Amino acid sequence: MEFKKLGKSDLTVSAYCLGTMTFGEATSETDSHLQIDQSLASGINFIDTAEMYPTCPLREETTGDTEVIIGNWIEKNKSKRADFVLATKISGKGYKAVRNGEGIDEKSIKIAIEGSLKKLKTDYIDLYQLHWPNRGSYHFRQNWNYNPTNQDTEIAKDNINGVLNSLSDLQKEGKIRHIGLSNETCWGTSHFLDQLKNFSNLIIASIQNEYSLLCRLYDLDMAEMSHHENISLLSYSPLAGGFLTGKYINDNVPDNSRLSRVPSLFGRINENSTLAVKEYLSLSRRYDLDPVHMSLAFCNQRPFMGSVIFGATDNFQLQNILKGLDVVLSEELMSDINKLYKKFPITF
Repeated sequence: MEFKKLGKSDLTVSAYCLGTMTFGEATSETDSHLQIDQSLASGINFIDTAEMYPTCPLREETTGDTEVIIGNWIEKNKSKRADFVLATKISGKGYKAVRNGEGIDEKSIKIAIEGSLKKLKTDYIDLYQLHWPNRGSYHFRQNWNYNPTNQDTEIAKDNINGVLNSLSDLQKEGKIRHIGLSNETCWGTSHFLDQLKNFSNLIIASIQNEYSLLCRLYDLDMAEMSHHENISLLSYSPLAGGFLTGKYINDNVPDNSRLSRVPSLFGRINENSTLAVKEYLSLSRRYDLDPVHMSLAFCNQRPFMGSVIFGATDNFQLQNILKGLDVVLSEELMSDINKLYKKFPITF
């Protein structure tokens, strides 16, 4: 297993991270605990969650259950808590099932962290992330109509400053080790970095944004920022919600799959993206590779990548993913991937 330093932090994480957004919906607590056991046994030392999970689908009745499930595992395996890096997130503005949708501010940060610590049954969070900015995001398929001109600059700056005040307090109290952003832009990251000059105890270790063969928005200004500021990307949805496995081709909808629970995979499936997936599947066959392994290895080999967050609904999917964690793509294959990217640059 390859390990990497996460940005400027002292966190050393495996190149692949166990994502948990299915825990409590598509994945039972028993199977969730099995996934944690098997991931750690394979050499993975990084687990990512969020206070709003599970999200397949996202329901008020189950909101928060994922952290509870992980917390139950931690309670049974207390001696292993120091053996892995645990990341969670505070929800941004708008989701009513979490603090009535009030979002992230100086007060809600402290309320949210206490809730996560209680559910996770741990004294500290290694990486505490801001799930999405209150001002909005071009992620979640919003890139087509993203309009930042309705944002109030001073309100956004004041919010960032207040949030950092609370995060600094929490770090001094030992409740968090490092902080990370998520679904963030270059402007937002830049302002966080500017204000961090006033907080000597804080480091932005990472940014968790969507990244896959079908979603490469990070390749431009965000990649440049990552390089110069030494902030690692944590890529979520590296399999595009399972689309890149090929299991949804020809209108196939397997039982208990994400597509059976979430129509169009949150807007990822359309005529153009289907054509792209078929070509990536053909490319993987030409190189005699499982498309899952090709898709994950591509993300891992990007120069700004800190860790690739994968999710598995069941043990069969998990075992297949674990078998391919040492796959390295050749320069020739990476070149062929970029040729397809030019043909299908933005598919959803």
